[in-house]
Order: sequence, then C-alpha cells, then structure tokens
Amino acid sequence: MADLNEFQSKIGYTFKNQHLLEQALTHSSYANEKHMKKHSDNERLEFLGDAVLEIVSSEFLFINYPQKPEGELTKLRASIVCEPTLALCTKPLDLGKYLRLGRGEDHTGGRKRKSILSDALEAVIGAIYLDGGFTNAKEFVLRFIMTDIENKQLFYDSKTILQELIQGRHEQLSYELIDESGPDHDKQFTVAVLVDGERVSEGEGHTKKAAEQQAAYQALLLYRNRE
Repeated sequence: MADLNEFQSKIGYTFKNQHLLEQALTHSSYANEKHMKKHSDNERLEFLGDAVLEIVSSEFLFINYPQKPEGELTKLRASIVCEPTLALCTKPLDLGKYLRLGRGEDHTGGRKRKSILSDALEAVIGAIYLDGGFTNAKEFVLRFIMTDIENKQLFYDSKTILQELIQGRHEQLSYELIDESGPDHDKQFTVAVLVDGERVSEGEGHTKKAAEQQAAYQALLLYRNRE
C-alpha cells in the first residue's frame, strides 16, 4: 500500500487511529479478496461521509449564496456532491494511488474509476469525522471540495449550458463519437463537439455520456475565453 504518511501530509490531517484511514481507502474488492472481516471495507464510512458532506456543503451554500432560493441551492449542491465532480476533487490528492483494491479491480482501471474515487473521498470524510470530529471533517470538505464552485457547476451542467448557448447563437450542436478503445470492462470513449458541423472540442470518458460531458465542458471553457 502506498505511503499513508504522504497522503496525510497532502490532506493536512494526521489520524490518531490509522486503522480508520486504512479502512477508508479499502475497496470491497480488496476486502473480499483478502477474506477480511465483514464491514472491513469503506462502504459504511462512505455512508457517514456522505451525510457530513451534505450538511457542510448545505451550510456553505446557505451562507455564501444568500440571494439564491431553495431550488437553486439544491441544484448547486447537487453539482458539487455528484460523482463526477467528487472524482475531480480527488485529482490534487492523487487519491487513486493510495487505494487498496482487489487485483481484478486494479488491473481494470479501478484507480481512475470515478465511482470508486468519489466513494473513497466520502469515506475519508467519514473517517476524519470519527477520528477528529466535525470541525476537522468540515475543514477538509471546505479545503478540497467547496472550492471553485462556478467551474464545478459549469462542469455538472455543461451539456445543458452549452445547448442553451448554441441555440442562442442560432447554431446547430451535435456530438460525434470519434474513438472507442479498450476491453469491454474498461472502455474509453472520445467524443467531439460539433457546432454547425465544425469540431470545436473533444472529451474522453469511460462512457459516451461522460465523454460528451467532458467535451461540452471544454467547449464552454473555449467560448468563455473568447468572450
């Protein structure tokens, strides 16, 4: 397993109970492969971390967006705590490097799989909460998740926002699958955004939908830079 001291240095928190951190980084595939005790994986910690994340993100948005009504706050929170966005938040931490995965999961790209990364991030939040209390867990969430809100919302709603933008310009938007590679259990798709038949951006993902979302996000960043 990768150096946990290195990981703790990255997150700025040192666990009193190192076992909690180990559990937070243990995927069910590893626990099953090693015939570990029941509930030795990170699923219960993920459940707890999800609840902590919801209250911290809700409080943050309530305080920082006083003019937004309940419906908009709910949508904004969803854009931050959804699986793709949480997986994005793990990149600066290189979280995948520290996960304990079963050999099969590891060999099929599990360290980069968004569902595994987002679940592990929530498990880490849950572990910090149990080890150091709400204040430390809140500090972690604010530092690594509740940042760059506008870009995260843009990423979450990228296809819808791009559609509205292109329609407003009276142009035609379409998506084109330009590459598909990898075995069935670990497909990689590359999709291009076309505006009036002209390719403006590309995106990659393990599903066509994820690739389209990434391509739309890249197109939005391009249009934003032109403004």
